[in-house]
Amino acid sequence: MFAMVRIPVRILAVVIVLPVRVVWDLLVLAARAVHRRALRPAGDAAAWVWDRLYRYLLTPVGHAIAWLARGTGLVLKWAALAVFYWPWAALWRYVLAPAGAALWRWVLVPLGQGLALLGRGAAVALVWLAKALFVWPWAALWRYVIVPGAAALYRYLLRPVGKGLEWVVLAVARYLLRPAGAGVVWTVTAVFRHLLVPPVRGIAWLARGLYGQVLTPVGHALLWFLPRAFAAVFVWPWAALYRYVLTPAGHGTAWLARWAVTVLGWLAKALFVWPWAALWTYVVVPAATGAYRYLLTPLGQGAAWLARGLYRYVLTPLGHFVAATWRLAGRASRALGRGLVWLWRGCVSRPAAWVYRQVATPVGHLVREVWRTSRAAAREVWHTARAAVRDARAGVRHALFGTPPREPARSQARTLGSTTAVRHPPAPEVSLRKEQV
Repeated sequence: MFAMVRIPVRILAVVIVLPVRVVWDLLVLAARAVHRRALRPAGDAAAWVWDRLYRYLLTPVGHAIAWLARGTGLVLKWAALAVFYWPWAALWRYVLAPAGAALWRWVLVPLGQGLALLGRGAAVALVWLAKALFVWPWAALWRYVIVPGAAALYRYLLRPVGKGLEWVVLAVARYLLRPAGAGVVWTVTAVFRHLLVPPVRGIAWLARGLYGQVLTPVGHALLWFLPRAFAAVFVWPWAALYRYVLTPAGHGTAWLARWAVTVLGWLAKALFVWPWAALWTYVVVPAATGAYRYLLTPLGQGAAWLARGLYRYVLTPLGHFVAATWRLAGRASRALGRGLVWLWRGCVSRPAAWVYRQVATPVGHLVREVWRTSRAAAREVWHTARAAVRDARAGVRHALFGTPPREPARSQARTLGSTTAVRHPPAPEVSLRKEQV
């Protein structure tokens, strides 16, 4: 079996693997030759060109560009400091800080002190005004109007009326109630005629006199006094406050605000407009013009000249050299490809086709026929030898050990229609040791 498998494997190894290995070795040799004769010299030449180009062209150009960049950076740094740092530092040190200190010392502090003094005076005036509006009028009204009026009313009206009523009551009790028992009719008539009518007339006269002599003058006095008191309490103080306090204070505040706005506008211009205008007019524009005229223009012209020279004398020849090298490499690669194709066809394809057609096919047919015949013969021989070996082994065993032991035969069961007993009785057990002994 293994021999039958090894023969086709060897044939395939000879027919396919051996030519492939030969072609592989040829390719390795060709690659080594190309590397030794073409790639290594080309690499050495490219390295030599790069070394000379780097040493004698790129290094000086890089040093010049670095020196130019350092000089440009120094100039730009100085220009940036001159434009963006020194003016601000000088403005802060010599303008803003002294102006702020002077403004704080000579403007804001006196202004704050004046505002504090004005606030204290306004507070005192408001306190005096509040007392004049809400304390003093009512105190004067209570002290000089209500209290004397109430005392006079009590002294000249209520007290005499009370005494008169007391005298009337005592007189009635003394001169009427005591002799009341003299006669009811006469008493009632006398009381009505001589007592009730005169007091009623006296009370009416007193009421008319009180209304005409007291209430009417008091009402006229109140009618004359209340509008003036209301005006004195709620109109005249506010009018006086508006005319003699608020109007002058408003005029003074407006004048102060106008002057403050003028001063602050001038100060804002002096701090935020004039320095920048002067900086732009006398520093930035001349510096930018000088930098553009005497620095950037020569630098740009030098950079343009350097770029033109580098493009004309370095990049253009280098590009031509790279293009020519690329075309030469393309031709070499095409020639190498054609050679490899020709080598493959001559060394692998055609020999393999010829070997397959002239050798492998007949040999395969022959091997197939021989294998078929030999396999049938080998099968017959194998079966014959196997049967002979089996018979010989059985004869030897029978000669040495006798009949081989068997399992006891299983008795056949009787059927319903059979009348016979079991055909063979069970054989006795046989011991090999007893037989050998």
